Amino acid sequence: MKYLVCALLLCVLVSQTNAYCFFKASTNAQQTHCQDDVDKTWHPAGSSWRNSACMDCSCDSCCSGFSIPRGFPDDCVSVFDPKTCVYIVHKKNNPSELCPIFAAVGR
Repeated sequence: MKYLVCALLLCVLVSQTNAYCFFKASTNAQQTHCQDDVDKTWHPAGSSWRNSACMDCSCDSCCSGFSIPRGFPDDCVSVFDPKTCVYIVHKKNNPSELCPIFAAVGR
């Protein structure tokens, strides 16, 4: 029983580490602004923002700002909405009928 609990705990921890992130090398500790790599916009040091690629960023790093559905019924499909940075899971034959999501990766 103890091994089963440990295995389940490890599965949960692995799913929590699947978010897509990357860190940026700081060029100058005295910098007052930094530039977003995607949008090429400038931001004050210490601030955070979401860019047009749905990445939550700071001057030091960026991480995906959304979860990717991985577990949902076979008669459903996931579609990414770039305006809201959210995956919508709906019936393949009826986009107005939403489906349950059992598992997701990220964020």
